[in-house]
Amino acid sequence: MSDIKLKITDRNGKTHNVMAPIDMAMNLMEVIRSYELAPEGTIGVCGGMAMCASCQCYVNSNHQLPSMEEDEEAMLSEAFNVTEKSRLSCQISITNEIEGLEVTIAPEE
Repeated sequence: MSDIKLKITDRNGKTHNVMAPIDMAMNLMEVIRSYELAPEGTIGVCGGMAMCASCQCYVNSNHQLPSMEEDEEAMLSEAFNVTEKSRLSCQISITNEIEGLEVTIAPEE
C-alpha cells in the first residue's frame, strides 16, 4: 500500500477525506497544504521546522502517535488554542501507522 486515508476537518468545519502517500517522506502539514485545506500563508509558515505553530491541529482519533520532541512541546507551550489533543502537523509523519487518522486544523491565532 502506498497511500493511506486521512480525515481532515478544515478551519471552516468541513471534513475532507484525503489520500496521502507513505512513500514520499511527507508530513501531515504538507498533505494539508497539497490539498489546499487552509489558505496559503496560514499553515506551515516556518516550512515545517516546528518554529511557528501555524500548523497546529487537534488529533480526534485514538492513534498512538510518536511522542513529542522538545521543539514541538516548546512551540505548543507558547501557542494559542492549545488543548490536550494538540500536535504540530509538521511533526506527524505520513506512515502506515496513522491510517485513518482524524484531525481538525486549529483556528488561526
